[in-house]
Amino acid sequence: MNARPTTRVTGRDLLRRGGARLRGIGTFLRRTRLRRRRTRVRRLRRVLAALLTLFLLVCAAVVVAYRMTPIPEPHPETVSQSTVFVDTEGDYLGRRGPVDRQDISLKQVPRHVQDAVIAAENRSFRTDSGVAPSAILRAALATVTGGDRQGGSTITQQYVKNALLTPEQSLKRKAHEALIAVKVDRTRAKDDILAGYLNTVYFGRGAAGVESAARNYFGIGARDLTVSQGAALASILNLPSYYERAGADAKVTGTLERRWVWVLDAMADSKAISARERAAARFPAFRFYPPGGTNGQRQYLIDTASAEAADRLGISEDQLARGGYKVHTTFDLGLQDETAELVRERTSQAVKGARLHTAVVATVPGDGAVRVLYGGADYAHQPFNDAVDGAVEAGTVLEPFAYKGLRFGDPLSGLLRETAPTPLRLNAAYATLAADGTYAAPYTVAKITKAGRTVHTARPKTRTAMHGKEAAVVTELLNVPGAEGGAFVPGAEDGAFVPARAVPAGPVVHSAGAGSGPGTRTSWRSVYSPRLALTLALFAERGGKPVRVAGLTGDLPPDAYAALTANEVWRLAGSPGGRTPEHPKPTTAPVP
Repeated sequence: MNARPTTRVTGRDLLRRGGARLRGIGTFLRRTRLRRRRTRVRRLRRVLAALLTLFLLVCAAVVVAYRMTPIPEPHPETVSQSTVFVDTEGDYLGRRGPVDRQDISLKQVPRHVQDAVIAAENRSFRTDSGVAPSAILRAALATVTGGDRQGGSTITQQYVKNALLTPEQSLKRKAHEALIAVKVDRTRAKDDILAGYLNTVYFGRGAAGVESAARNYFGIGARDLTVSQGAALASILNLPSYYERAGADAKVTGTLERRWVWVLDAMADSKAISARERAAARFPAFRFYPPGGTNGQRQYLIDTASAEAADRLGISEDQLARGGYKVHTTFDLGLQDETAELVRERTSQAVKGARLHTAVVATVPGDGAVRVLYGGADYAHQPFNDAVDGAVEAGTVLEPFAYKGLRFGDPLSGLLRETAPTPLRLNAAYATLAADGTYAAPYTVAKITKAGRTVHTARPKTRTAMHGKEAAVVTELLNVPGAEGGAFVPGAEDGAFVPARAVPAGPVVHSAGAGSGPGTRTSWRSVYSPRLALTLALFAERGGKPVRVAGLTGDLPPDAYAALTANEVWRLAGSPGGRTPEHPKPTTAPVP
């Protein structure tokens, strides 16, 4: 057999074969990597598709939720307001209502106060969409680093939380708040949102809203806030329950001052205030907190003005108290407080259980505006108003009007038939003499406003109750020394004269009460001029029952005591010519 030839394998062949194998392995690896890459891409695409689907579902859910979620109505606490009472000069007298809050328009809030709040609470307010994630991150960073605290919620969110939602704390509640905030931002002007926020946010000291805050911290209205005061109120929003003690607690005051500096610097950086205004700013002084005991005497004034204001508006006193009104009264608070202090100093303690009551009324003759209405020392212990409801037992009270031949029209003719007129009605009678026979019905409310809009303006109700010549006759009788009359008050520049019975060492006076001598149960004194009429009456009671005044007026007899006290109140009034009504000159009209 022929043998098969032997194939000779060279090194080159081996290299060629090895290369082929390596190329095969490389091809395999490349194909493997390609398959893996394609698998990863497919998986990534699936994940991205899933995420995109989830994102679209979330967006769809948000859109549906946005469209289905209505903007709720403000809850009752933010609708309810208080009604504030001020005196004839605009000084704060007191308030009525469940919540110390009053709505005002944004126009009544100075721009620097608005800018201070924005700088302190939400610097992107004018441009954000109602929810600012950057503010949340900034607040979190400040918390971690110990920097100045700034709320994570926008002003819009805070308004929604304060005015439209309950204070519940939960993730669902927070999401609901954010959703409504976006909707509010898209459907309302920024100024409307800011106005709502400023009228509802809590400032401490029981004050909700910037108007009440300005009054509680500085004793003024929001429109009068300075740059420094506005920045201080904006700083308080950070921790109102803590900062409300500013001015009374040194540590709290110091902490607030540091934040106040931060707010002012932010305002200067944003050009909200000039460098000159920043340099001129000084940390403001605050009203002391907590306040002292309420002057219970002022409640008599508020009671009277509240009843009159409600009647003028045709609503109940409860509706008035919750309505956010500002009642501009006719009272002169400075003279009222001075009168209260004088009476308190002169009134002796109860003697054998009997207590002396003093009533003081002062009105503008020919107009009827009540300047002083002292009805008692403390409303909490005696809600009965001696000046409005007390009875001056007639006796010699109306003797000047009983002169033979004199004729009087209403309401003086009716007053002459009364056996016990009130101090207010008695003073109105003598004010008629001061006004040459023109009777003016007493009133205590000059004007009522709401949110800066006037809803009522007083028009004095006057009528001719006696002729000028007859008024002059009575005046002449009262001005004859030594007769059943009186004399001009010494030192009175505008000719005030005083009716009371004669007493030694002083002006001849004409007065007394029901009867005379030790059995007298009321004593009175009237002083008047063409510009002011003042009546003071004394009553006494023991256990709620009237008793004689004698023995309760110290070393002086009751009539001399009444005369002396009335003259001192008259001197407190100074020249009454400066206290005139703010409304137009009255016209004669029937009195109901």
